[in-house]
Amino acid sequence: MKEENGIKVGIIGVGPVGMILAVKLMEAGCEVAICDKDEFKLKKIREEGIVLQNVFESTTRFDKVYSSVKEMAPLDLDYLVFSLKSYHTPGAVREAEVLKTDKLTVIAAQNGIDVEGLLIPTFGESRTMRMIINYAGNMFNPNTVRVSFFTPPNYIGSVDDNRTEQAKRFADILNKVDFKTESINSFELVKRVWEKTILNASLSPLCGVGRLTMAEAMADPDTVELVEQIISEGIEVAEKEKIRFPDEFVRNCMRYLRKGGDHFPSLAIDIINNRQTEIDYFNGKIVEYGKKHYVKTSLNLSFTNMVKAMTNKNVLSRMPGVMGELNKKIVNKGLIEKDKSSVYYKELNCFLGIDLGSAYTKFTVIDGKGNPVFRYLLQTLNKDRQAMKAVIQAIHGVFNIKYSCATGYGRKHFTETDIVKTEINCGAAGVSEYFSGAKNIIDIGGEDIKVLQCNNENHVVNFYMNDKCAAGTGAFLSEIAERAGINDADMSSLAAHSAYEKELNSFCAVFAKTEIMNWVFDGMPAPDIARGIYISIANKVAKMKMVPGIPIYMIGGVIAYHPYLSNLLADKFGKEIKTVEHPQYIVSYGAANIAKQHWMQKSEPVPDVILTTKII
Repeated sequence: MKEENGIKVGIIGVGPVGMILAVKLMEAGCEVAICDKDEFKLKKIREEGIVLQNVFESTTRFDKVYSSVKEMAPLDLDYLVFSLKSYHTPGAVREAEVLKTDKLTVIAAQNGIDVEGLLIPTFGESRTMRMIINYAGNMFNPNTVRVSFFTPPNYIGSVDDNRTEQAKRFADILNKVDFKTESINSFELVKRVWEKTILNASLSPLCGVGRLTMAEAMADPDTVELVEQIISEGIEVAEKEKIRFPDEFVRNCMRYLRKGGDHFPSLAIDIINNRQTEIDYFNGKIVEYGKKHYVKTSLNLSFTNMVKAMTNKNVLSRMPGVMGELNKKIVNKGLIEKDKSSVYYKELNCFLGIDLGSAYTKFTVIDGKGNPVFRYLLQTLNKDRQAMKAVIQAIHGVFNIKYSCATGYGRKHFTETDIVKTEINCGAAGVSEYFSGAKNIIDIGGEDIKVLQCNNENHVVNFYMNDKCAAGTGAFLSEIAERAGINDADMSSLAAHSAYEKELNSFCAVFAKTEIMNWVFDGMPAPDIARGIYISIANKVAKMKMVPGIPIYMIGGVIAYHPYLSNLLADKFGKEIKTVEHPQYIVSYGAANIAKQHWMQKSEPVPDVILTTKII
């Protein structure tokens, strides 16, 4: 049984680096809390622990697993480790400011030159340490790391030597479990940072641009020559920074890289998958310091600019001509948070729900927490297959869609999603995300009216539909309003100013149009006509079966554009009728959540090495 040492450590970012470090700290007797944004990964860790394979073999359970940094505030941490990508660090630092105490020491366990500078403005130089990681692994499962190598030692040091005791204590903790780590001073720390970054910069972008594994790149004499030149440029710049390497440094680098194996470096994986990269802290920093000392870094500059050109722009913006402009408009219109970049969404696990209704097709994309990030509406009646393809193409161009679900009238003939479900199940799933428990759901769509009844477990136990006539539906409402010369968008506000109590005598669209014309010819005011139409629909819905004693919610496009209907129905049923937020999208939202559930319930997700490989 391990001996507790009383040291409390928080780790933000549980990729391979964070997972391996978390396990070793737990083995050493630390109290470890881990935090990540990937809910699926966290769920697996809570249920099964973190599993290490290959170089290390262990399964470690964690009881402090958080999706928000703020949840770690009550722990009063001794150390806080940042083991995430540099471009995610600023946001994490802002969240972590609430954890700052006099005793807290923060550690940048990341690759690249000057990444510790991302922590210093918030926590101060005297509280900041840097760790040089000399281990890596591949994500085999969301909670499983196949450790590919550990080339001891790791290094750790205080960036200004104010926390040398904390650095030594951290190293001692890891050494107790044979995870060799050396505590070094700030000058040696800078040298080790440059050494590691030159290694990363020499091969990572080359592998990404050329779609080469490390073994393939090092087997080709032409690419080997490029690697040597990139290393030489880095050495020349480092020397201007008063960093001296031994004469055999280049030879040792080449020997190390030849052992890299037949897999892709982490930065190369990001390039291949069109994700944001850390190139600014790799080759970009070598270029930056080269300019400072008037040293030419042509190859590092070339690879920096190539990688930026390939990854920093939205995929859609690189599409030629009209199609690219159309896709950008679709994305800009549908994005819920306009300030987020496409790169941000490529890093999230996202799920797509498509509701192919009789009048409109609705698209909803959610993130791993179930939050909607994109909504889009497309008229179905135009039967424009190209328009549908353009929306789907735009969605996949921006979002990392892991799983998708189609529903609605057109679902059976739609083959571009992973699964299909009925709109009854998807409607119930969507409402249940907001309102759990037993409920009645009224869904007035383009061509039908449905009443769903859910039990306490949110399962649909009964549903009822109107007869095959479209009376009382969205199509009926639009036709009658058009004949009366009333704009759909104005009907609710008009009806609210009327006390008229009569309804249409006929629900047949043909006869109802005639009746409406008689109202118009009789000089009936528009507010009375609007209210009379609504009363007719409310009376039809009121005849459908509802379970008494449980809440009633309304969804669908009709209630989205005609909210006054809920007032009339509340009078009919003698109770409050609640309208779900964004009711027209609730079925596609439910479909997206069902897609998420299916993806999370897959027992053994197939590992995609290209997507998740992590090395030096």
